[in-house]
Amino acid sequence: MRIRLLSTRWFVGIAVVTTAFSVAASSMVAETQWRREVVSLDAANTAYDGRFTFVRLQYGMALGRFGGRGLPPWAHDYPRAERNFMKILDEITGLTPFLGPTGGNILRLGDPELYKYPLAYMSEPGFWTMTEEEMLTLRHYIEKGGFLIFDDFRGRHWYNFEKQINLLLPEASLVELDVSHPIFHSFFEIESLDFVQFYRRGGRPSFFGVYEDNEPTNRLLLIANYNNDIGEFWEYSDTGFTPIELSNEAYKLGVNYIIYSMTH
Repeated sequence: MRIRLLSTRWFVGIAVVTTAFSVAASSMVAETQWRREVVSLDAANTAYDGRFTFVRLQYGMALGRFGGRGLPPWAHDYPRAERNFMKILDEITGLTPFLGPTGGNILRLGDPELYKYPLAYMSEPGFWTMTEEEMLTLRHYIEKGGFLIFDDFRGRHWYNFEKQINLLLPEASLVELDVSHPIFHSFFEIESLDFVQFYRRGGRPSFFGVYEDNEPTNRLLLIANYNNDIGEFWEYSDTGFTPIELSNEAYKLGVNYIIYSMTH
């Protein structure tokens, strides 16, 4: 089945996003700031205060792989991706999210603090592993209403992702989502899924989910952006390295994911 994902028009929201990024991309200092930024993974988390706070999941790895700038896969695009994303979320919704320099919090899979937050994001799940304790905590988080976003994986990375999902939710079935799913209409009206992928050789972008009790009329528990990397578009959106139009599409998806998770 061919999936398409692209443009969306939601009256004033689109104008706000486009305007925000026209201004951001025109900044002459953005690229310099990005290149000079020293990324620390030891920043203190902000205490929960009721505001929406972006949560990035930290996991262990079977292989000692490190990505760009010497960061582990789970930290890919940190902190610029969430920092930029939260600015957009603040501009176009009424959520008033946390807007600190880190863009959000980093939590280990087994951290009970996770239960305080409605949504958590995992980068590069192709390298994700977890202990028994972490698996149980993450499973309980989902069962209690938490929503997971998996992003930035392609090709053969699927096999490890699928393996970990089967451990996490043994009875679950991963199903490919089409544009009719409510998550693509929770804020922006995404009319097609012909999204231009960040990966050049990963295959066509697809969106997979797991339903509660495997029943399509029930709540979606997670979404996986396979053969895509919307966090990369968030990270580079104010540098001029990626087209504004594509960054906008990535932001629309992210906003929809959050609104869906807060209303289902």
